[in-house]
Amino acid sequence: MNPKVILALIVIGTLVSCEPPQPESQPAQEQVSAIRKGMIKVTIMYPSSDTSRFDMDYYSTKHMPMVARLLGDSLKTLGIDKGIAGGAPDAPLPYMAIGYLYFDRLSAYQNSIAPHVDEIRSDFPNYTNVRPVILVSEVIE
Repeated sequence: MNPKVILALIVIGTLVSCEPPQPESQPAQEQVSAIRKGMIKVTIMYPSSDTSRFDMDYYSTKHMPMVARLLGDSLKTLGIDKGIAGGAPDAPLPYMAIGYLYFDRLSAYQNSIAPHVDEIRSDFPNYTNVRPVILVSEVIE
């Protein structure tokens, strides 16, 4: 093979291998990296029963975006889980859905939610007929 061709291939190969990697869209990883030790996590659990109703589409496309808008910059990230099974074979589903809200400090949660509690609660009948169980906790890991 011609030495000039070999040299040209080496130069092209070097240039291509030195090109910076193209960014990939990975919102799940970005969301996970936004969750840090010491953050406040508000977990909203919707218990399941024979008579319970839950509209996941409404919850994920209307309710949670509304909550995010109302809480503003105090809300750092959020998450939604859809219940699919109990923990043991044939165990009843304990929760139809679970929502998560993350804040830097407890005061950030309290101050941002207080003026909007009534508006948020008034939206419940649009997607569920159950009262959620709410847990406020600190992220350890």
